[in-house]
Amino acid sequence: MIGQYLIAVAVILIIASGWLLVQALARRFAARNPEFGPAREEGDGCGGCGHCAEQADCSQPGRSP
Repeated sequence: MIGQYLIAVAVILIIASGWLLVQALARRFAARNPEFGPAREEGDGCGGCGHCAEQADCSQPGRSP
């Protein structure tokens, strides 16, 4: 029983660590290849504003809805 618990905890930690690694690789790729634009972060909506779908215009200049 405790073995299954430890295996489940280890799997969750490995998956979370893998996701952090993927995010770091995406940021590094975006930094090395600026012609493709910045890496989009999860939950950023149109690229940073976060609520552009609710508004007709984005509150941040230079960003389009």
